Amino acid sequence: MKFNEIPYTRPSIQQFESEFKAILTKLESADTFEVQNEALTHMYKLNDEFNTMYELGNIKYTMDTNNETFEKEVEYYDEAMPVIEKLFSQYYKVLNASKFKDALSKKWGEHILNIAAYRVRGFDPVILEDMKEEAKLSTKYTKVKGSAAIDYKGEKLNLPGIRAYMKNEDRAVRKSAHLAHWNFFAEKQEELDTIFDKQVKLRHEMGKKMGFKNFIELGYNWMWRMDYTQDMVQNFRQQIVDEIVPIATQLRERQRIRLGYNKLAFHDLDFHFTSGNPKPKGTPKEILGKAKVMYKELSSETEEFFNYMLANNLMDIENRPGKADAGYCWCLSKFKHPFIFANFNGTAGDIDVLTHEAGHAFQYYESRNYQIKEYRSPSSESAEIHSMAMEFLTYPWMESFFEKDVEKYFFSHLNSSILFLPYGCAVDHFQHIIYENPEFSADDRAAAWKEMEALYVPNLSTDLTPNLASGRFWHKQGHIFEDPFYYIDYVLAQICAFQFWQKANNNREEAWTDYLRLCKAGGTASFLDLVKLANLKSPFEAGTVKSITGDIISHLNSIDDTKF
Repeated sequence: MKFNEIPYTRPSIQQFESEFKAILTKLESADTFEVQNEALTHMYKLNDEFNTMYELGNIKYTMDTNNETFEKEVEYYDEAMPVIEKLFSQYYKVLNASKFKDALSKKWGEHILNIAAYRVRGFDPVILEDMKEEAKLSTKYTKVKGSAAIDYKGEKLNLPGIRAYMKNEDRAVRKSAHLAHWNFFAEKQEELDTIFDKQVKLRHEMGKKMGFKNFIELGYNWMWRMDYTQDMVQNFRQQIVDEIVPIATQLRERQRIRLGYNKLAFHDLDFHFTSGNPKPKGTPKEILGKAKVMYKELSSETEEFFNYMLANNLMDIENRPGKADAGYCWCLSKFKHPFIFANFNGTAGDIDVLTHEAGHAFQYYESRNYQIKEYRSPSSESAEIHSMAMEFLTYPWMESFFEKDVEKYFFSHLNSSILFLPYGCAVDHFQHIIYENPEFSADDRAAAWKEMEALYVPNLSTDLTPNLASGRFWHKQGHIFEDPFYYIDYVLAQICAFQFWQKANNNREEAWTDYLRLCKAGGTASFLDLVKLANLKSPFEAGTVKSITGDIISHLNSIDDTKF
C-alpha cells in the first residue's frame, strides 16, 4: 500500500494492553519451545499493528506541525508509548527467564537474549509517568522549532528556509540571515531553557529511581550500548581532541585564506568558497530522477530499493511552512516501508540528506523481514554507519547533481566531515556534564557549553548575538532535547564511514560487499560485533582515528582549493 493510501486510525492502548497480556501469559506458561515461539511471533505481529499507526501519526505531524488533528495524535502517543515500554519490559523479563533459551538462541540468534537481559535494567513502572512527561516535553521542543515563521526579504521562512540564505555568496546577506535565524532562537531562549531544565531534572530523577547515580547510565541503557562504556567514549573523545582539533583548526585557517578574510566570522563558517558553495542542479523532482539513475547503477539491490521508495511515495523532501525542522528515516512496521523525510532548500545539504537518509532506508529495506522488531534496525551508532557510508559510496554519481562543481563538492563534503567530528564530541561531552550536574541553572549550562566550544571548536566564534555569546548555540541541536546521548553515535559512525571511503578508493567491489553484509545484518548484533562483521576497525582502538584521517588530509592537501 502506498504511503498516501494508508488510512490512519488511532489504535486503542487498552485493547493492545489486553491482547499483549494474554500473549505474555501464553509466553510465560508455555511448556514447549514451539508454543513459546508461536506466542513470540504473535506478539511482534500485534506490536507491528500498533506501531504502524504510531509511526504514521508522528510522520503526519512532522509533515505539518500546524495540523491540530495529528498534534492531538502525538499527544496521545506521548501517553501511550511509555505503556508499551512497560509491557515490553515484562516481555523481556519473561524472555530473560525462559527455560527454552538454547532453542530461542538457535532459532533467533543469541542477540535477542542479550537485548532482553540488558533491557530488563532499563525500565521499571516507577518511571512510567515520568516517561510520559518527558515525551510531552520533547514534542513541545519540536513544536517550538516548527513554529518558526521568520520575516526575511519579504518572505515568511521556517528554519530550513532561512538556512539557504545563511550560505549565500553575499557576506552581508549571510550575516543578516544568521541574525534573523538566531534572533528566533533568542526570542525562544527562555522557553527552550525551561523545557530543557524540566527534561534534565526529570531524566535525573528517572535515573535515581532506577538505582543509578544519575541519568547517564540509564541513558546509555536506552541507547543499547552493550559493549562500550563511558570511559571508552571519553577516551575516544580525547582521540578527537588530540588528532582532529588541530587539523580542524588548520582547515579553518585554510578556509580563511581561501575566502580572503582577515578573520572568519560566525556567519562565514558554513561558507567555503568565494565562488559560492556547491549547489545541486535541478528541481527536487529532477534530483529524485537523477537519484533513481544513481541507485540503478550502484547495485541491483539499490535499484530495487529506490524504485520501491518511488513507487510507494515513501519520500517527503520538499520544504514548506509548518513542516518540522528535521531530516529522518522512519519506518511503517506492518508494511515494511522505510520513509524518508527532508527539507530541500537548494543547498548541497539536499544531496547529503538524500544519500544519508537513503542509507538508513536501504538498511531497513534489506533487513525489514526479520520477525523480531529489534533485528530490523541496530542501535543508533551502527545505524549511522549505513547512512554516512552511503554518502561516500555514491561519490561516483555526484557529477550528475553538481556538474562542473563536483570537485568543489567533494572537497567541501570531506572537509565538512572532518570539521564535524569535534562538534559532535562537544555535544556529547556537554551532555555528560549536564547530567552529572542536574542542579545547574540555565546560565550554568550555557557556561558549560562555552567550555566545550573552547575545547573542541575554538574557531566557532559565537559572538554574533547576545544569545549566542551567552552559550546558547546548542539550543538548535534537537538531539540534546529529544534523544539524549545520541550525538556521539554520528562521530563513531563517521570514523567507520571514512573506512568505507578508504575501501571504495582501493577496491570498490569489496567495499560494497562489506556494506551490503552490514545492512543485511540489521540489528542482529551489537555495535562492535557489527563493526567486525563489516571488516572495520573499532573507533575506540588507539590509532584508528589517526589512520583514517591521515588519508583524508593527504587527499584534501592534494587538491588546489584556491581554484574554487
